[in-house]
Amino acid sequence: MNTKPSDISLKKRFSSNFWILSGILLTVTILSTLILFPTLVVMHTPYKPGDIADKNIKATTDFFVEDKNATSQQREIARNSVLTVYDYDKSLSENLKREINTAFDLPRSVFEQPTASNDNTDSKGIHTLEAKIKKPADIHNEILGLKPEFEKTIGIPVNYGAYKILENEKFSKNISDLITNILSRILRNGVVANKDLLLKGNDKGIVLKTIGTDPEMVVRNLKHFYGLDQAKTMVRIIGEPILKDIDYTVVNLIVDFTQRLIQPNITPNRSETEKRRNDAESLINSTLYRIQRGEMILREGERVTPLHLLKLNALKDQTGKKQALEKGIGTALIIFALLTITYLIHLKYQREILHYQNKNLFFISSVVILFLLILQFFASLAQALAPGAPVTISPASIFYSIPLAAGPMIICQFLGFNIAFPFAIVLSLISAIIFENSYEMCLFFLLNGIMGAYWVQNCKERKGFIQAGVKVGLLNILLATIIDIYMIDFSGFKLLWDWTFAFSGGIIAGIITAGITPLMELSFGYTTDSTLQELANLDQPLLRRLMLEAPGTYHHSVIVGALVEAAASEIGANPLLAKVCGYYHDIGKLKTPLYFIENQKDGKNIHNKLAPSMSCLILTSHVKNGIELAREKKIGQAILDAINQHHGTTLISFFYNKAKQQAKDDQVVNIDNFRYPGPKPQTRETALVMLADVVEAASRTLEHPTAARIQGLVQQLINKLFSDNQLDECPLTLKDLHHIARSFNKILNGIYHHRVEYPDKLTPGEPKEKNGHTDRQQTDTAQNIDSADTENSPSTLKRLGQS
Repeated sequence: MNTKPSDISLKKRFSSNFWILSGILLTVTILSTLILFPTLVVMHTPYKPGDIADKNIKATTDFFVEDKNATSQQREIARNSVLTVYDYDKSLSENLKREINTAFDLPRSVFEQPTASNDNTDSKGIHTLEAKIKKPADIHNEILGLKPEFEKTIGIPVNYGAYKILENEKFSKNISDLITNILSRILRNGVVANKDLLLKGNDKGIVLKTIGTDPEMVVRNLKHFYGLDQAKTMVRIIGEPILKDIDYTVVNLIVDFTQRLIQPNITPNRSETEKRRNDAESLINSTLYRIQRGEMILREGERVTPLHLLKLNALKDQTGKKQALEKGIGTALIIFALLTITYLIHLKYQREILHYQNKNLFFISSVVILFLLILQFFASLAQALAPGAPVTISPASIFYSIPLAAGPMIICQFLGFNIAFPFAIVLSLISAIIFENSYEMCLFFLLNGIMGAYWVQNCKERKGFIQAGVKVGLLNILLATIIDIYMIDFSGFKLLWDWTFAFSGGIIAGIITAGITPLMELSFGYTTDSTLQELANLDQPLLRRLMLEAPGTYHHSVIVGALVEAAASEIGANPLLAKVCGYYHDIGKLKTPLYFIENQKDGKNIHNKLAPSMSCLILTSHVKNGIELAREKKIGQAILDAINQHHGTTLISFFYNKAKQQAKDDQVVNIDNFRYPGPKPQTRETALVMLADVVEAASRTLEHPTAARIQGLVQQLINKLFSDNQLDECPLTLKDLHHIARSFNKILNGIYHHRVEYPDKLTPGEPKEKNGHTDRQQTDTAQNIDSADTENSPSTLKRLGQS
């Protein structure tokens, strides 16, 4: 029985859980780093042009700043150097020639077809041919009927007068040849739709790309190309030498047809031109100038210019990802070292952690991750809301509203202040990374977290969380004021905003603690003082059932609760938890209440008819039954542990001795069959229940329970349990046992104190003792017996409980 487990047991425990502990530490480290990663990129105070810098900023490494104006100029030059691409439709002339010939061939064939004839057969069956010449009217009508198809084939509308001229000329092939000849000469030279647009690049030329075959050439002389108007003018000029011997009317028709058939065969290819310009622009690298490591980018008090912002953004863009990776690895190592050292130095030997160690560490890890997420969310929200606020609010002011103190407050509710204290330190140190290693914010969260945990450690009701939140809010106001004084920052209404957000942060922390605590209690099977307060109510259904169905056990449990509550207060354990454990430790007897002597009536003992082994089995089963009932009613793991451990591995000596008496000469009675299955008490509260359970039950058998007899009994029973090694696994000290014995003596003396007798008549001549009692001899005798029993016993440590 020591204040902490032995070195051997600790090594064994640590070895068996090494991989679980390592997994928890690594998981928390990785998740914490991922949560903090967005803030690891190089971040600087968000300045705007004209702001005043509040600190010096130097280049942390060599980097380059882009001269955007020079880059833009170089890329513009590259774009302008690309020649405009034009498509040359070489096949247009042939297509037009084919359409013209086809259009003229159709009506011309009317004039060229053979003359129609009639077959006449004489009476002898001999055929004779009679020629018949078409009338001009018939030919005219047939030619006129072909006019729509002629217009569709040639591609231009033809008025009646022009069509009549062609009819008169019988759609001469000479006319179609002259039209195609002139048209081919003009198209061979090249025709563009907009010559003015073409001439804008006359100083550079164009790229002429032949459609279909894709050969291209650069053309510098652009003036020789015809525009549409110019091409129409050139029809008469080109046609003048070859049309001089033709009728004037036909000449005009040829010129008109040719002018209207002219189409541009050189057209700009805008998509290809833009693609080539973009390709040329992309080949131009940014124009950069070098900033060397250590070079001052921005000086404190200097007015921020666009060039400063350009350098700051370049530093962030070029080194941010690399530094984020390096900082991520460094942050992970810092967090891992911080968690590992905290565990090894502080948490490893804490009894609150050692009991259900894996569950407790997982709970602490979950709270760390949860509040880092809350911290990151609030910090990001503050950065986003501050610039858009209707009034000028600094992000630093909004940071004061972050309810980080709720983390240690929640830990304190379940594991106590000794665990919440280092947790607050770890959480505040990790949170400093989000605020760019701000000493002020780290100190702010450290102090309000520690004090928040301190103020909730004795909360018995839900409203206590809100009261603690108000206290944290007032503390936050004081801390914010101190930080503003330290930073010499009282600009505008900043102090007022700091107070507002700081107080709201405390209130929110209290609300979050009140809201999350029940969820954590259900998720991890913890039992808070608030729940214990509810379970301590004797009107609870389970306790009322115990009172009605097993009144003796109920009375015994209430007295045990009173004993352990007083003793827990003496040794610094949890009195409320100890009392509730005392109330519920024997609820397993509800299944078979009459098999326990305190519930038997008329002096009839059922066990007189049972074999000792069966009686032992029934007695020990109340532990298992109690565990099942506790789980069914969900009354908490701590109380379930007390039910399971309150007998430890103690021996049921009465039935063991009875079994030995009934055993035959050659029969060996196995003592292990008459012990409770255990385990032994693991906590101080459970050990108190074991001690009180034994002491209360034995005190009922005392005849004339005087103070000396009670003291001797308590000392003997505690020594017996100690000698039986039942207290080896709980953190009780010898000093604690002394205080426990003294507390038990006080309570039991109060229960069994002597009362004044009021006889109807005194015997004549009988001496009257003080208080009307004549038990002095009995007391002396009891003291002598107790003295002999305790001082001569080999298991005696000392006379416990004496002042």
